[in-house]
Amino acid sequence: MKFLKSIPLFFLLAGTAVAEESEAVQLAEEATQSWLTLVDAGNYAESWREAAAIFKQQLTEREWVDTASAVRTPFGSLASRQLQSAEYSTTLPGAPEGEYVVLTFEAEYEHMPSAIETATAMMDEGEWRVAGYYIRPATDPGS
Repeated sequence: MKFLKSIPLFFLLAGTAVAEESEAVQLAEEATQSWLTLVDAGNYAESWREAAAIFKQQLTEREWVDTASAVRTPFGSLASRQLQSAEYSTTLPGAPEGEYVVLTFEAEYEHMPSAIETATAMMDEGEWRVAGYYIRPATDPGS
C-alpha cells in the first residue's frame, strides 16, 4: 500500500519538474528574442552588456562589436525569424554546470534568404542571458 501512495507523489514531482523546465524555456526564449532584437538593430555594444558573464569572458566589448558588425552587416535587414527548437539542459560541453536553453532559429535576411541561428541562453545571476550565438547559411554542409 505504501508503494501505491508514492506513485501519485512521483507523478506530482515529475509534473512540477516539467512545468519548471517549460517555464525556463519560455523565459530563456523571451530573453534571447530581446537580445536578438538588439543585435538586429546593430546595437552590438548594448547586446554585449546584456549578455551572460561567460559570453563577456570570451571576448571584449570591442571584439564583439567588431565581429558582430563584420558578420551581420552583409546580411542586411532581418526579414523573419522562426524558432525551430529549444532544448533545456543542465550541462553543455565545455561549460560549467548550470541551467541552459539552446535555441535554434530559421531566419531570413535581406541578403541571406536562409540562415540558421543558434543562441544559447543561461541562467546568469538570476536572469536568463545569452551566453553564445552562432549564425550560418542554412545550406552549410553542417545543416
